[in-house]
Amino acid sequence: MDSLTQIALGSCVAAACVPGRQRRKAALLGAALGTVPDLDVFVDYGDPVANFTMHRGFSHSLLVLAPLGLVLWGALKVWWPPVREAPRQWLAAILLALLTHPLLDAHTAYGTQLLWPSGLAPVSWATLFIIDPLYTLPLLAGMIAVLIRPASRCAGRWLVAGLFLSTLYMGWSWTAKTLVEAQARQALQARGLADAPMFITPTPLNTLLWRVVVRTDGGYYEGLDSVVADDGEIEFTFHPSDDAALTAAADVPALARLSWFADGFVSGTMDKDTLVIADLRMGQHPDYVFRHAVARRGNPHWQEVEPQRIAARMRTNLLASLWQRIWSAEPDL
Repeated sequence: MDSLTQIALGSCVAAACVPGRQRRKAALLGAALGTVPDLDVFVDYGDPVANFTMHRGFSHSLLVLAPLGLVLWGALKVWWPPVREAPRQWLAAILLALLTHPLLDAHTAYGTQLLWPSGLAPVSWATLFIIDPLYTLPLLAGMIAVLIRPASRCAGRWLVAGLFLSTLYMGWSWTAKTLVEAQARQALQARGLADAPMFITPTPLNTLLWRVVVRTDGGYYEGLDSVVADDGEIEFTFHPSDDAALTAAADVPALARLSWFADGFVSGTMDKDTLVIADLRMGQHPDYVFRHAVARRGNPHWQEVEPQRIAARMRTNLLASLWQRIWSAEPDL
C-alpha cells in the first residue's frame, strides 16, 4: 500500500496497544515503524528486474521483522521510560506496527515475500488496490485524533472506530473478490477453462470493479466484473502472447525471475528481435505498469541482455472509464 496508509496503520495499531497517556508517543513511533519496511526502495540491486522483484523482500519478511521488533523492544525497555512502565503493551505496539505493514502489502497485486528467504513466491491476495481512500481515511482520522488529544476518551473512540472501519472494509474486499471469483469460474466453465490459472484484482481506487486475468496456452483472457452493475457471466477478451518465445528464452535469468515473481502471469511480445515481458497483474491491456526487455533472439540461441524497464503509457481517460464501468454493465473501455 502507499506510504500514507502504512504510516496511519502503524500509528493506529501502536497507539491502540498502550495506556492512554502514552498514545501520542506510540502513534509517532508506530508511524515511523510503519515506514521502515519500505526503506528498501533505496537499495539498488543492480538492474530494473532485480529492483522490481526484490522490493518487498527481506525488509517485508515476517522472519526478519519479528526478531527486529524484539531487539528494538529490548533496547527501548533499557533506555526509554515509557516502555519500562508498560513493557507488554509496548511489545505488542512495536510488533504490530512492523508486522501489519507486510501483511497489508500482501493484500495488493504486487505481492510480498512474507517468508523471505524461503524462496516461496510472493504472497498476493490482491483484495485491495495499492491506493484505496476508503481503507485509509478511517485510519487517518484515528491517527489525527490521537495526535491532537492522546489521552482523551474521544480520541480513544476515534482510534477504535478507525481500526474497526478499516478492518471491516478489508473484510468486504475479501467478500467482493469471492463473489467475482464465483462469477468468473462459471464463465470459464462454459468455455472449458475451469482449471486455467486465474488472477483477480480490484481496479484502481475501489473494490466494486474487479479485473480478471486467465492465463492459457498462447495468451490470456481479460475481463471486468462490477459487483454493482453485473449479474451475468463475465465477458472475456482474448489477448495473444508469444509463448513460443517465452519457452525458447526460459533459461534467461531475468525472464525466469519475472515469471516466478508474477506466479506465471506474464506475457511476451517481440519488439523487433527483443523479447518484452509484461506483468499481467498490474495494469490493463495494452497498458501494463511493469514491462521489461530481457532477451534478444539469437542464431540459434536466445541471448541475455541487460534488463531494461519500458515506461508505461497509461490512457488519460482510464480512471473515468473505469468509474463509469462500475455503475454500468455496458463497457466503455
